[in-house]
Amino acid sequence: VQLQASGGGLVQAGGSLRLSCAASGRTFSYYAMGWFRQAPGKERDFVAAISWSGHSTHYADSVKGRFTISRDNAKNTVYLQMNSLKPEDAAVFYCAARFGRTEVVVTTVDGMEYWGKGTQVTVSS
Repeated sequence: VQLQASGGGLVQAGGSLRLSCAASGRTFSYYAMGWFRQAPGKERDFVAAISWSGHSTHYADSVKGRFTISRDNAKNTVYLQMNSLKPEDAAVFYCAARFGRTEVVVTTVDGMEYWGKGTQVTVSS
């Protein structure tokens, strides 16, 4: 499956952005999806994950209550709604996929099989 993330940009602290990740090449609904981020000089970290059905989600503690992951299997797209953005949220955001039609969500970099190119999120203070 090929993944293309978009929607990044520059936003003031407290603002919102919605990232999108469009999938192609395989049956999107067979894949668990996730968002990860990587700030300069840091490791790639888990942000949010969603099962193939959308019924199961999981978030990093740092984004709980501010970010929401969702998916539209008819549109082959997964979203990350980011509210109340903080300067420490700034990073390159990546979407990722792992084959599996279960309610298990994947929260580790090594657990993902496919990666898209990232989209830059910059938050000004």
